[in-house]
Amino acid sequence: MRSFLAFALIGLLASATQSALARQAPRPAPQPDSFDQLYERGQRVNASIRTLTARFTETTTSSLLVQPLVAKGTLAVERPSRVVLRYTEPEPRVVLIDNNKMTMTWPSRQVMDVGAAMDRVERYFVNGSAADLRREFDIDDRRATEEAGTYHVSMVPRPKRIREALHTLDLWVDQESFLLASMRMTFANGDTKTMTFENVTPNAPLAEGIFSLGR
Repeated sequence: MRSFLAFALIGLLASATQSALARQAPRPAPQPDSFDQLYERGQRVNASIRTLTARFTETTTSSLLVQPLVAKGTLAVERPSRVVLRYTEPEPRVVLIDNNKMTMTWPSRQVMDVGAAMDRVERYFVNGSAADLRREFDIDDRRATEEAGTYHVSMVPRPKRIREALHTLDLWVDQESFLLASMRMTFANGDTKTMTFENVTPNAPLAEGIFSLGR
């Protein structure tokens, strides 16, 4: 769960940066830039992103499941370190990250320290460079994907401590809007968790109390 939330935040911060780029910069040439070029461009407008909202569908596959488990809900991000996922299906539940603390309301209330994961997000995906990221991941930024109209980035972690849990992180970014369309985590045991996003809105106004567990 800790890795899942960290990478969800990573993907959404990346989509926010690229969506701002799409609005503020000329449309790129037909041949897409490399991952390094997109990353460095995005970092130049990264400071303008303060909030983000989206709807998500989360699909989990596992050898322990007879069929995939599908959940739906909404997500809100307030930088630098607040994230809330509000699941509406199949049962209501909330996952809240506030600074270094993560609180889950289901199946019972649990509180975890996620400071180390948040530090990694900040170091590599907010304050770092493409070169920093490539030191931690082997990155394949191939254009051809099974999802037409998307830009696909596949990331394989290099550090053994991460590979023991996560095998691959795949991101699909819409080539027209530059918004994150979906992300898939393939874990070391073969299980997967996929999140698809709709209505991704950077710098959206956030409702009062949206980061409250009781809302």
